[in-house]
Amino acid sequence: MRTIAVANQKGGVGKTTTAVNLATALAASGHRVTLLDFDPQGNASTGFGVPRDRRHPSSYDLLFDPELAAAAAQETLVPGLFLVPAVEGLAAAEIELSGQPNAAGRLKAAIQKLPACDWLFIDCPPSLSLLTLNALVAADGVMIPLQTEFYAMEGLSQLLKTIEQVRARQNPRLDIEGVVLTMHDRRNRLSDLVAADVRAALGARVYETMIPRNVRLSEAPSHGMPALLYDMRCPGSEAYMALAREMIGTPAKAA
Repeated sequence: MRTIAVANQKGGVGKTTTAVNLATALAASGHRVTLLDFDPQGNASTGFGVPRDRRHPSSYDLLFDPELAAAAAQETLVPGLFLVPAVEGLAAAEIELSGQPNAAGRLKAAIQKLPACDWLFIDCPPSLSLLTLNALVAADGVMIPLQTEFYAMEGLSQLLKTIEQVRARQNPRLDIEGVVLTMHDRRNRLSDLVAADVRAALGARVYETMIPRNVRLSEAPSHGMPALLYDMRCPGSEAYMALAREMIGTPAKAA
C-alpha cells in the first residue's frame, strides 16, 4: 500500500476534487483504493453521496479506537474504491489529542488496520494543523494541488518547510509525490504564466497533466458522485484519468 496525503493549507484549490477523482480513476484502472476523509468539513464523503447519518465509524473514530478501522472503510459506487468518512466532530480531535503521547502518530497506527489496498489517499483539511501533521506522519508521499492563479505560490513554502520538518523528525520516508496544477484556464494568459513559474520553481515535482477549470467537476459533488461517474467524457474527468496514468507510470519524485 502506498499512502498519499493530499494537502494544501490554502482552501479552494481543488484538493478534495483531486482526492475524489484521482482515487476514482485509479480504481477504474483496476487498483484497489481507499480514500480517507480527514477534513472535518467532510466534503469527500459528500462527494460520494454518503449521508451524515451513515458516517460511522469515521476517521475520527480511527484516532481513538483503531480496532474500528475495518468497519470504517465503506464500499462506494466505484468498484474497488472504499471510503472512510469524516464527521464534524473530527474538528475537536485536535483539542482531545493535544498533550497526549504520540499525538501526531495516531493515524499512522490506525491505517495499519485498514483492509488491504494498493493506494490510500488522505484528504487533509485546508490548514497545517495536528490533523494534517498526522496525515504527513502516516504518508509515504504528499500530493499538492496548486491553483494556477495569482496567489498560487503563497503559502507553498510553508507547506514545503513543514514536509521537511516531518521528514527530519518523524517520517524519514516522506516524499513529495507531486504537484498538481488545478483550475487551469488556457484562455487566461495569467494561468499559463503561473503554470510556467511553478514549473520553473519546482521542476520535475510538477505533473505534466493539468486539471482544467471545468463546470462538471464543480457540479458532480452536488449529485453525490465523482465527476468520472457524473460525466466521464468531460475535460475534467479526462484530465484525472490522464493524471492517474502519469502517476502509475512515474516513480515517486524525491523531494
